[in-house]
Amino acid sequence: MELVQQVTSHNSQETRLIHMAVATTIATAANRKLSILRPHLRTPRYATSNPITHFRHHHLTHNVCVDDVHVKPHLLLLPPRAFTVDLIQDAGASLLVVSGAYALVSGFDNLTRRQIVEQNLSRKLVHILSGLLYMGCWPIFSTSTEARYFAALVPLLNCVRLLVHGLSLVTNEDLINSVTREGKPEELLRGPLYYVLMLILCSILFWRESPVGVVSLSMMCGGDGIADIMGRRFGIHKIPYNKHKSWVGSISMFIVGFLISIGMLYYFSKFGYFELDWAWTIERVALVAMMATVVESLPTKGGLDDNVSVPLVSMVTAYLSFGFQP
Repeated sequence: MELVQQVTSHNSQETRLIHMAVATTIATAANRKLSILRPHLRTPRYATSNPITHFRHHHLTHNVCVDDVHVKPHLLLLPPRAFTVDLIQDAGASLLVVSGAYALVSGFDNLTRRQIVEQNLSRKLVHILSGLLYMGCWPIFSTSTEARYFAALVPLLNCVRLLVHGLSLVTNEDLINSVTREGKPEELLRGPLYYVLMLILCSILFWRESPVGVVSLSMMCGGDGIADIMGRRFGIHKIPYNKHKSWVGSISMFIVGFLISIGMLYYFSKFGYFELDWAWTIERVALVAMMATVVESLPTKGGLDDNVSVPLVSMVTAYLSFGFQP
């Protein structure tokens, strides 16, 4: 009986040893297989739940501190996304305004050639509309500090164009007929050139955040432009101190210049560029319009051009009234 028990115990021990050996063999094989797969399953040292953060960490830095080995990072200077968006917006806006200005002048050239609109009227309508439409396009530019310079590119291109044709380097009869009084190329270097220079000055110096530039351009474009149209058609009664100017022209300049200035100020205020006390603003704009009208009526034959005197006087008066807000 004891012998049977000893044999049974011995067989149990052998069975346990066999089971342990089989288990060890299976575990060894599993560990070997896992060691092969571990490099593929292991989480990276700089893994993150945000793939964008991981991308920036991997691409914006190089040779960072790893395992107590520290090397200075090298940053790649990438332009901010907001800057790129503003750049595209301003470039597109400039291109759009240039195209619009070219279309405006070409349209009136066509009307003049067909004798639908007489030359002097066409010239003054271009004078009025080009500046006001240019200023009205300022809100489509971005809010970046460089936006004003992109806007100034539009009159700058026109400035170069006037210089090229005014110096007779290139001939363009349509342009000359549309913006000059007597159809002479050298006239492009006077009134039309002063006009675009004032657009550049107001764009860079004042821009859309200041009522000074808005009022000054409104008086030069709208006020001075309508004075010539009304004076030529209805100017029977001349001003005593200047036989080349009429009461109708001066009164029209004051009224239309005042109304356009108020309208443009309201237009820009609706975009939030400035806030105004309108009772106070109306008084100041009326003062600016009066000063500009008086200067425009003065005899300046062979002297200072209206495209210089009117906006400059308007700037000074508006500056003293509203204050400088660059």
